Amino acid sequence: MARQNQTETAVLGALSVRPMTGYALREAIRDVLGYFWSESFGQIYPALAELERGGYVERRDSARPGASMFAITPSGTARLKERLSQPVQPVPPRNGLMLRLFFGRQLGPEACRALVLEARADAERRLAQYQSIRQELTEEQEDPEDRPYWLLTVSAGEHTARAAIAWADEALDALSELDQATAEPRPRKEGTTT
Repeated sequence: MARQNQTETAVLGALSVRPMTGYALREAIRDVLGYFWSESFGQIYPALAELERGGYVERRDSARPGASMFAITPSGTARLKERLSQPVQPVPPRNGLMLRLFFGRQLGPEACRALVLEARADAERRLAQYQSIRQELTEEQEDPEDRPYWLLTVSAGEHTARAAIAWADEALDALSELDQATAEPRPRKEGTTT
């Protein structure tokens, strides 16, 4: 699915939950979907305009003067279902941490250890965020039809963060072993001095 199609899917999906102003839509995509999906704000408004031209969303009056409320139309719901039914397109990996660790010999064990410790701390922060979101969703009374699906994405985030923590612990052990191996003096060959 092309980038524009993905943006339209995110916009339609957010509007399928409830009508929103453009600003609220932008905030929802950043604050709610942002844990697993990032979207450029520069893409949201053009996608919204294109969806409106296509009849997939409609503009309504808002309680706020000068702001328009956008709502998904029945054809927009059909388009969203069609888009969501398409196969997920693989995304080529780009992981700066793994790139640095792969060439870690150039940095040395201490610098690599610092990178891994930072990644572990980040994973712990993400895990705490996901657990907080889980708590909020469990206590929330709105959107009961959507909540089980939202909790699936939260669960994936929790599992990913736990896996990152476990990997970091394993990597730190490996770096400690590497440190010890490089610190041990090498045996001298027979017949050499000093």
